Amino acid sequence: MKPALRDRRRRPVPAAGCLTSALGGPYHATNVARIGGLTGPHDCISLTMRLIQVGGSFALAPRCGGRSEGTVSMRNRSLSWSFLAAAVSALAVSACSTTPSPQVAASAPPEPEMPARVRPTEIVGRWGYAAYHKPEDRARTEANARGQCKQPYVIGQGANGGVMMYLADSSELQELRLKGSTSGRDYIGPAGRTPGAQDREIVSFDGRVMILKYVDSEVDGRYGTGIFVRCAPRAAQASAQPSR
Repeated sequence: MKPALRDRRRRPVPAAGCLTSALGGPYHATNVARIGGLTGPHDCISLTMRLIQVGGSFALAPRCGGRSEGTVSMRNRSLSWSFLAAAVSALAVSACSTTPSPQVAASAPPEPEMPARVRPTEIVGRWGYAAYHKPEDRARTEANARGQCKQPYVIGQGANGGVMMYLADSSELQELRLKGSTSGRDYIGPAGRTPGAQDREIVSFDGRVMILKYVDSEVDGRYGTGIFVRCAPRAAQASAQPSR
C-alpha cells in the first residue's frame, strides 16, 4: 500500500467546513478561516469557552482544540490568542469609557453665628429714612431723613430676639438677625451665612444715626446706601410743639 493511502486511511476526515463548538455550533469554516487563517477543506477546530480573570474582572475566552488528528496547529493557537487579545481589548476600552460615579462632597456644618456689637434693642424704634448713591450727598440725605419722621420707618422687636425689617424687593416684614463676623463688621439679615446675599452691613452707628449698605452690589446700585435718623420720642415731640 502506498504511504499516501496509508495516511489517508489513518486520518479521520470530518465534514468539510464544519466547526464543533461548546457554544452550540456548528460554525462554517469559511467564515472563521477569514479570521484564523484556516485553509483547506478538512481544517476543523473545536471551540470551548474558559473563564479568565483580567484585572479585577472576569471574562470568557475561547479554548481552541487541535485539528481533527489531535495535533495543535499554529493557526489554531494564533486564533486562540486573537480571541483572547480581543477580549482583553474590549475590557480595557470598557474600563476606560466607564464614567466614574461623582463623589458627593460632605457639606461643611454652618458656622456658629457671632454676636454683633450692636444689640437689637439699640435699633428698635422709629426712624426717618433716606438713601444716597454718591458719598458727597450724605449730608444732604441725612437732613432729608430727619424730615421723614412724620412718616417714620419703624423697626420692631422680633419674637426670637431679632428685629422686624423689610428685605430688598419685599413688602413683608421679616425677623432679621444682627450678626457679627470674623472681620469685625456687623450685618443685618436672615439667619445663616454671614455676610449673606440679602444682608446689609452696618457701616456706622452712633445711637442717633445708622448707615446701612447692601452687600449685593446690584441691589445696592438700585436702593443706594440708607441713612436712618432716630426720631424723637412722641412725648418729646408733643412737648416741643408751641402752645396755642
